[in-house]
Amino acid sequence: MKRGSDVDKIVLIYTTWPNAETAERAAEAAVDARLAACVNILGPSRSIYRWRGQVERVDETVALFKTTALRAAALSKLIIEQHPYETPAAICLNAENTGSNAEYLRWVIGETGGTS
Repeated sequence: MKRGSDVDKIVLIYTTWPNAETAERAAEAAVDARLAACVNILGPSRSIYRWRGQVERVDETVALFKTTALRAAALSKLIIEQHPYETPAAICLNAENTGSNAEYLRWVIGETGGTS
C-alpha cells in the first residue's frame, strides 16, 4: 500500500435506514458499483432525535459501508440519492491502519478499484 495517500485510507460510512430492505438495496448498489467493498447491516436500533422542533423516536437499521477515502464522496452521494429520508445520516469515519488487519484493508482497497 502506498503510505499516506487516500488510496490506502480506509473509511466507514455510518448510516441509518428505516428498515433492512432499504439498507440492503443501497448496500447492493454500492457493492455492485465498487464504491463499497462490504456493508454490514445491523439489527434494529432505536434512534431518538429532534426533528423540526419535536423529539422523535423511531426504530431504524444501521449500516456500515466499508470503502476508501478516495471513494467516500461518491459513496456518500449514492447513499443520499438512494435514501428515503429528507436528510439522511451519512457520516464518514476514518479507520486506523495501526491495529487493523492489513490483509483486510488491502481487500477493501482491491474491491473498490484501488491498488493492493
